[in-house]
Formats: sequence, C-alpha cells, structure tokens
Amino acid sequence: MKKYKIAWLPGDGVGVEVLEAARLVLDRISFPAEYLHGDIGWEFWCREGDALPARTVDLLQNVDAALFGAITSKPAKLAHAELLPALQNRGFSYRSPIVRLRQVFDLYICLRPCKAYPGNPLNFRDSIDLTVFRENTEDLYSGVEFYPVPEELSEVLGRCSKPFEPFRHLPGDQYAVSCKINTAAGSERITAAAFEWARQHGRRKVTIVHKANVVRAGDGLFLEKAQQVAARFPEIQMDEANIDAMTMWLLKNPGNYDVLVAPNLYGDIISDLCAQMVGGLGFGCSGNIGSRLGVFEPTHGSAPKYAGLYKVNPIATILAAKMMLEWLGEQEKAQALEGAVAEVIREGAIRTYDMGGSHTTLEMGQAIADKL
Repeated sequence: MKKYKIAWLPGDGVGVEVLEAARLVLDRISFPAEYLHGDIGWEFWCREGDALPARTVDLLQNVDAALFGAITSKPAKLAHAELLPALQNRGFSYRSPIVRLRQVFDLYICLRPCKAYPGNPLNFRDSIDLTVFRENTEDLYSGVEFYPVPEELSEVLGRCSKPFEPFRHLPGDQYAVSCKINTAAGSERITAAAFEWARQHGRRKVTIVHKANVVRAGDGLFLEKAQQVAARFPEIQMDEANIDAMTMWLLKNPGNYDVLVAPNLYGDIISDLCAQMVGGLGFGCSGNIGSRLGVFEPTHGSAPKYAGLYKVNPIATILAAKMMLEWLGEQEKAQALEGAVAEVIREGAIRTYDMGGSHTTLEMGQAIADKL
C-alpha cells in the first residue's frame, strides 16, 4: 500500500483547529499518509518577513498533496501587529501566501464544488449541486498594480488608450492602476479543464461567466477561447452569461446550472455565492490544482476572534480532505468520507454554532469519524 506524503499547513487562527478535526477523520479512515508540517501565514510574516518561507516552498516540491487550514490576508489587530511599521520600513510587504502558492506552483484550477446536503438548515435549496471552475493565476489577481502610478506608465497609457485621457493629467498619487491580465493559454486551459471534468462526471452543461460586453479585451479573449474549447465537446451544452446577470439567475434558478467556469475575480464571487446557497463558508471547500500538485482548503478565513475557542464548523475542511482523496485516486475512501458527512448533517444531532447548535469543532469532527 502506498504511503502518501501530505504537506500539513495549518496557517493562522482557526486553521489549526479545523485541521485537527480533519485529522480525526483521516486517521479513522486509515488514510496511509505521512504528514509533514509546513510554516505559512501571518505569524511567519511577523517573525521573518515572509508569509510563505522558502522552506515551505521546498517542502511542497516533494509531496503528493497538501491540506491547508486558513491564513490571515489583512493584518489588523493581531498578535505582533506592533511589528508592522518596522517590517514595512525594512521593505517587507504582506501578500497572501495562498495567492503566491497558486502562482509559484501554477495551480491554475480552483475547483469549488457547492453541494447541498439534506438536513442542513442553512440550505437555500436541498437540490443544489454546482461546481465552479475558477481560473487561479491570472486576471486581477496577477499582482501587476501601481500606486502611485509612475509618470512613464501614465504617458504610455495616454498614447495607447483614448479612454485613459481623463486620467492622464492626474498626479500619480491621485489614482491607481491594477492590470487585468487574461492570456489565451490560461483561458483555454481552465475552460478545457471544466469541460473535461463535466464529461468525466456526466454533467450536462458548462456555463461561461464573463463581462465581455464591458471588459471587451480581457473577457472577450476569455469568452473566445471558451467557445473554441466548447466546440471540442459537442455532447455538452455550453451557454454564457455576464457576471452580474449570473448572480441573479443563480439565486432565481440554481437548478438551471451545472458547471460554471470563470476568470479569477468572477470565479471568486460566484463560488462564494454558491457556497452560501449550500450553507455558507462552513461548507465551502476548494482545491487549488496544477499538473503536479494539489492544495486543498476550506474557503473561509482564519477568523481571529474565534481562535482557540474550537467553535468553527470543520465540515468545509473535511470536505476539502475528501477532494484531496479523490485527486489522489482514493475514490472509495473519498465516497465513505462524504457519506459520513452527509449522514451527520442529515441526523442533525451534532451542529456547530453556524448551524444553530453549540457543538465544538472537534465534536463535529469526531461525530463524522464515528460514522466511518
């Protein structure tokens, strides 16, 4: 039996606690793994000026997959906050380590299943079963931003774009520029991944989410490449919708949708909307997937106010562990784990605070483990 090497990345705040709960379930299911701890998050930026230390990058080069807890994206009112000015004066700027991980390891697929489990009092509708494919490395998350804006950039934009003319004469410290970068290759591979997944899982339709009527260059390219990919999958229906209309139609008729694929920002928006329709962030799991590495996580943050209270719902993290098992080819274990989650939710005897109960993070994890 193969023994997997799994990077264990607790991160900040409640990330430690939800991974504890996931470990209860993975151990009960006899998942053959060696768990290798990795340092990541706000605390390490405070101590070392790096939220993703080089040693953690090295660790991830030599594992089969990673399970990730949560990190603090915006430092505020946290331990060591008094160090912030000194670190900034030394030239350190904080950037989300999960965003860096996606780019360093080219984890271009953000796979977010949004499935309603019967018995969950937070479900919008019990029949919802959507999957979002979010491009994970480009778009407005590319990190190409300017504030203040250099004079040479202002001059170039003024020469190349008539719509920029009203901003051209503003001082550089009076406006900011963030570049939305969509590439042909990036657009094609994320939509191809969505269609391939739909084919493999017997899904009937893929919806392309964009705003090409306004963002004509970047989103126009994304839509063009998506349409070309769709032609290779004639058995799967393809439709497309503007992001603003998509949020309305998802709420009105969620049953009309199956697989959604979108550039980075729109994918972030609709995946949170879909997560809320199936119970909220306590049920939102995510896989950051590339050609070699998969990093699996809950979509919620580090929730500093709950750190140490063991209050947060661990189901999102446990479902992220289920995604990891699927990706590794451990289908039977993944199905058993999901079945245990579904049974605990259906029975309703154990519920964390978000579900209207008072059970702890570890009590929920133990209840799921006891069903295995």
